[in-house]
Amino acid sequence: MLDEEGPMSTELEPSPGTAAAPAWRPEPPAACAVSIVCPVYNEALNIAELYQRLARVLPGDDVEFIFVDDGSTDGTYEGLRAIAATDPRMRIIRFRRNFGQTAALSAGIDHARGAIIVPIDGDLQNDPNDIPRLLARLEEGYDVVSGWRRDRKDPLHRRLPSIVANRIISLISGVHLHDYGCSLKAYRREVLADVRLYGEMHRFVPIYASWQGARVTEMVVDHHPRTRGKSNYGIERTLKVILDMLVVKFLASYATKPIYVFGGFGILSLLAAVAVFCAMVYLKLAHIRDFVATPLPLVVVMLVLVGCLSVLLGLVAELTVRTYYESQGKRTYSIREVVEQR
Repeated sequence: MLDEEGPMSTELEPSPGTAAAPAWRPEPPAACAVSIVCPVYNEALNIAELYQRLARVLPGDDVEFIFVDDGSTDGTYEGLRAIAATDPRMRIIRFRRNFGQTAALSAGIDHARGAIIVPIDGDLQNDPNDIPRLLARLEEGYDVVSGWRRDRKDPLHRRLPSIVANRIISLISGVHLHDYGCSLKAYRREVLADVRLYGEMHRFVPIYASWQGARVTEMVVDHHPRTRGKSNYGIERTLKVILDMLVVKFLASYATKPIYVFGGFGILSLLAAVAVFCAMVYLKLAHIRDFVATPLPLVVVMLVLVGCLSVLLGLVAELTVRTYYESQGKRTYSIREVVEQR
């Protein structure tokens, strides 16, 4: 558990000349079966009841409850400390200020020690009774089970933008889920090993996992209306989600080959410049319109400049990508397992 002074332990920095870590190594064995990760922000009225429900549904010792206090100012942290004093399975991560749900979830995943990681909201709208059902679905051979709030208990002004965003995300990503916004999901730990979350991208983890070859499914879960506290999200989040989705799609498809995007756009721009130039020459030779009587010369110049700059930007991006991967020993692939016959 982390307290106000900082982490309980630190790692030593490698000394100069130490060999870099191998590009791939198997995941260390899990310390427990299930890690429940719960980001909370100003949920002092809900955390006690949420903990009681979780403890009732998951009574064994082979589980941990990780609560990430995302800079709360209403006594949430004090309430969590009181609970942790009675249950050694409780772990608390406290942020210095509010960083957002994605950062809180990322911190919880980074500190989770379970073979299976289950995020859940701290507002009591997700039902802990669904967790055993999610775990049972994983046992059927899936790597990710995503919750689907089919009977969502939120106002229309929140549900309608969410429906639109879910359709757009499914169309762009090719991963067809009904409810990306549902926090209640279950992941095998290995599918989260290389996932790094930014912005509002916590909802896209099933997409990341699917693109890496994970088996993803969804399951209908219960949803309850919020009875205490207030929501920390507004309608403007929908636009952010769509923009984040475009970033995710770019990173997934072109992160290791950006020249295809920038260079492709540059070539199209240069081809358009050639077409406009030919049209301009035709108008001149056919005595239809002089060069100075049309904006076509300026259009040609603009398209040539844009095309050349795009190609050069693609080359710079290629150098950046190679520096990023090679300087840190990162790999451009994902291994499920290695089988050797000896």
